[in-house]
Amino acid sequence: MAGLTTALPIEAALPDLRRALAGRNAAVLVAPPGAGKTTRVPLDLLEAPWLEGRKIILLEPRRLAARAAASRMAQTLGEPVGGTIGLRVRLGSKISARTRIEVVTEGVFTRMVLDDPELSGIGAVLFDEFHERSLDADLGLALALDAQGGLREDLRILVMSATLDGARVAALMSDAPVVASEGRAFPVETRYVERDPNRRIEEVVADVTLRALRADPGSVLVFLPGQAEIRRTADILAVRVDPDVRLAPLYGALSPAEQDRAVASTPAGTRKVVLATSIAETSLTIEGVRIVVDSGLARVPVYEPGLGLTRLVTARASRASVDQRRGRAGRTEPGLCWRLWTEAGTSALEPFTRPEILSADLAGLLLDCAAWGVADPRRLAFLDPPPAPALAEARASLAELGALDAAGRLTEVGARLRALPLPPRLARMVTAAAGEGQARAAADLAAVLSERGLGGDSVDLDERVERFRRDRGDRAANMRRLAEGWARIAGGSQPDAPASAGPLLALAYPDRVARARGREGEFVMASGRAGRLDPASPLARETHLVVADLAGAAGNARILAAAAIAAEAIERTFADRIETRTEINFDPQAAALRARAVRRLGAVNLGSRPLPAPATAESAEILAVGIANLGLDRLPWTTALSQWRARIRFLHGAEGDAWPDLSDDALVATAPAWLAPALVGRTALSAVTADDLAGALQDLLPWQLRTRLDAEAPTHVEVPTGSRIPVDYAAAEPALAVRVQELFGLDRHPTAGGRPLVLHLLSPAQRPIQITRDLPGFWRGSWSAVRAEMRGRYPRHSWPEDPLSEAPTRRAKPRGT
Repeated sequence: MAGLTTALPIEAALPDLRRALAGRNAAVLVAPPGAGKTTRVPLDLLEAPWLEGRKIILLEPRRLAARAAASRMAQTLGEPVGGTIGLRVRLGSKISARTRIEVVTEGVFTRMVLDDPELSGIGAVLFDEFHERSLDADLGLALALDAQGGLREDLRILVMSATLDGARVAALMSDAPVVASEGRAFPVETRYVERDPNRRIEEVVADVTLRALRADPGSVLVFLPGQAEIRRTADILAVRVDPDVRLAPLYGALSPAEQDRAVASTPAGTRKVVLATSIAETSLTIEGVRIVVDSGLARVPVYEPGLGLTRLVTARASRASVDQRRGRAGRTEPGLCWRLWTEAGTSALEPFTRPEILSADLAGLLLDCAAWGVADPRRLAFLDPPPAPALAEARASLAELGALDAAGRLTEVGARLRALPLPPRLARMVTAAAGEGQARAAADLAAVLSERGLGGDSVDLDERVERFRRDRGDRAANMRRLAEGWARIAGGSQPDAPASAGPLLALAYPDRVARARGREGEFVMASGRAGRLDPASPLARETHLVVADLAGAAGNARILAAAAIAAEAIERTFADRIETRTEINFDPQAAALRARAVRRLGAVNLGSRPLPAPATAESAEILAVGIANLGLDRLPWTTALSQWRARIRFLHGAEGDAWPDLSDDALVATAPAWLAPALVGRTALSAVTADDLAGALQDLLPWQLRTRLDAEAPTHVEVPTGSRIPVDYAAAEPALAVRVQELFGLDRHPTAGGRPLVLHLLSPAQRPIQITRDLPGFWRGSWSAVRAEMRGRYPRHSWPEDPLSEAPTRRAKPRGT
């Protein structure tokens, strides 16, 4: 084709690709970065006989990549975009009757195929950079394959990728042929700099970037995980780089003009440092770059089905991603790549980026599939089937919105939600607000939430919306036109005065209504999830918020976007969802139950009033657990009950599980089972009696063991004087404390239940004089020394030389004897 003057590596593979698509309706093209597949393949296929004058659709993962691809192909043909080469993206389309190749983003294609399942006038769909595995790309391919199989056998589908398991994709496409291009990459030298984990990532990146600028010529492409790290790195570099070095941020929330400046070549004699997210990994050639600095990190979305939240987390990039990043340094000449980890660490990286379908909110996908006529998305051809738990969560969410019926079919409400090119919850917000005359206000809010960076980055969404309305830039103007269209589709009209963001946001996220708790800036949402704000933020002083976005782990989540909402608005909006229930808690200070009637929206407490604690089994269980946690010693133990427990504990230790475990740990752990039944009707520890405790404990001993208890662990032992002395079972061996004179004449060692006792022999004053496990041996041995010492101390008591021949006694000798 005229205009194709520069030879690119992909051209060697084009004949094989032409033959593959001439004989089959699907193919896979694997070509490394820089091979030219994005811009040369669509142009080459325009001449294919099977196309018969129909259009080619080229899918790109991002608007920046779509604009760059359309611009490069149009430039090749010597035309402006909008002629042979068209562009269709969210914030602007350039299409004409002459357009033969439409470059679209993946989300735009999904709506195209849903609106026209036959893809009328389209001869081929090309999925570029499919290795990124976005949710939209996976769904778009599944729908295109379904349309091809049922409606359009002549439709060609080509999946193109730089790093992909081509055989796996080919198998999904009925064993489609795989065409490979070797490509032509310039050599890239890799240098490793191990990062100090105690330093912030932007500090390390700035140091290595300055080192790279001093060491070698050329511009630098720096990969960072997100917008915040880019800003902080730019701030550090701004005061340290030479005047001839230009800093150029590059991320999705920038305007097209700002993105174009980052990609464009620099004036002669100057260099640039492009600070980019993973947006720069593929599909772009950034002029002048021959040095890459890679942090090795990426920001990835993680959906939490139980909470209905997608949060962004910073994670290690995959091996495929870091290889792509490294390749950016060798696109036009030999380059260098500085990696902020050890060489050995590369082998520990995940091979490929995790497909978004495995960790995304699937509500939008499920709604689109229902519109396609498929209630179960797993019937479609997905490279990785959507996970069942996430599908179940999405189905429940859409059913709650009224978008799906019990069979999973699209309802009238669902059709209205689908008419808006928004996530289901935001579409619900706009349609619900239309009924209150606030459709445009809700549409403006949806625009700010769905278009990154619009209205600034304030946490306060009211502030963002206001800035968006005042913004006179092209992007803001385009989004205002979109918002106006959304409001019109929803059937609303312009309100007299803009509504506050909080009540509108609550229509989309009732589970994210939040109440302040604890320290300033800490909130808990209706879903139970906690989040925090910088205490300096004005929103930190609000009582109630609605949270739109969070980042970080569950225990330390930062609120990124929210709006204040009045308690009255919560009451009005959620009157049918607010529950009043009795909550009973144990007050450790008073050792008593406290009951309150609490009004709640999920986990959010909207108010409460005290109640008398009810005399129920549930209350008794709470009281039992509370008392047990205070300590079992707080219960009203009697001496007899303490000994009864000790006897059973002794037998449990001696014979094992035949006897119940009455240790402190066991009783605390099982308090709801044994103590609670005895506390029904009690509301405080002070009301618990010794009889309550005795009854509860004695019920733990089976009837058949009660008779054995007295035989095997008697409470008392009778000594020669006839005294019945209590046995102490607290230690590992049962013990008997007895005055030595009461054992005179006893020639065998005392036992209890057949077990020898540990004798604690006492003086007449009840003080210990000897411990023995062999009474006959004591008489024969130690007695003489004890006798010698005790005679002088207790002269009125009997200390015979031969205790075996002496009568036992409880008394002292009469005076004068």
